[in-house]
Amino acid sequence: MVRDELLRLRASTEAEAAILARDLEALFVASRDSNADDEHDPEGATIGFERAQLTALLAAARERIAEVDDALRRVDAATYGICERCGQPIAEERLVARPFARCCVTCA
Repeated sequence: MVRDELLRLRASTEAEAAILARDLEALFVASRDSNADDEHDPEGATIGFERAQLTALLAAARERIAEVDDALRRVDAATYGICERCGQPIAEERLVARPFARCCVTCA
């Protein structure tokens, strides 16, 4: 059951990352084809800000995928739900909120 939930989380995060990557690529293409001065754009956020925001969101999604992959390895090794620092069980509530948690609340 834990494995299934982790796989669902991974799939949804992969889909999110794909959308972000597509949006980022579209932004790069649009800015290449435009001679707009994004430093003085009266419409609000600059292209640079949008690029930085999308890049950060994409990096966070990729990091979450790596964390889920790590959690799946811990499931396979029968160490999922055990704190890597103190060796005590990680509270169920923490695993529900953060299914890829490596440490208990005390050690985190």
